[in-house]
Amino acid sequence: MSFGNNLKLIRKEKGITQEQLAEMLNVSRQAVSKWESDSGYPETDKLLLLAGKLNVSLDFLMDNKPKDESEQEEKTAVFQGENTILIATYDKSQTVRCLSVRYSKIVFPAKNEPAYILQAVDRIGFFGAHSVILGWYEDEEAVRKEVDGILSAMNEGQQTYSLQYFADVRITAWGTAARK
Repeated sequence: MSFGNNLKLIRKEKGITQEQLAEMLNVSRQAVSKWESDSGYPETDKLLLLAGKLNVSLDFLMDNKPKDESEQEEKTAVFQGENTILIATYDKSQTVRCLSVRYSKIVFPAKNEPAYILQAVDRIGFFGAHSVILGWYEDEEAVRKEVDGILSAMNEGQQTYSLQYFADVRITAWGTAARK
């Protein structure tokens, strides 16, 4: 399903009107309608706020399912069985017990925002996977090296991993990640 279909589905499941959602996000009802009809997308700060207000992952909203199996292997690392690894977020504000990690290109990055984001799935709930942002990355090479490092740590039996390749960012008042 598309972003618009996912947004409409979760909004209706939660019993929220377009007007109510628009008010929650401080946008017009027409903006929400535009998003639901796939005629446009919210900016990154609104997308993060939207996911938070609806209590869903960005993956659920964006339907980041790869088109083929080779792309799946490049973008997601799922840990087998009971295996998990503890990873501190880029700013060390929290430690996440990861069931899997995945990265994706930011759809509409704000000015001065890195191009990629790394997320960890820390639990699976009724509405799908709950993800936590681990860090932002300048390019795909850096985020791939991070995922490879995490997998190597898991294969070596390590219980924790420290992020190494993330971009140094600060969170703006609008919730976007700007380079320092």
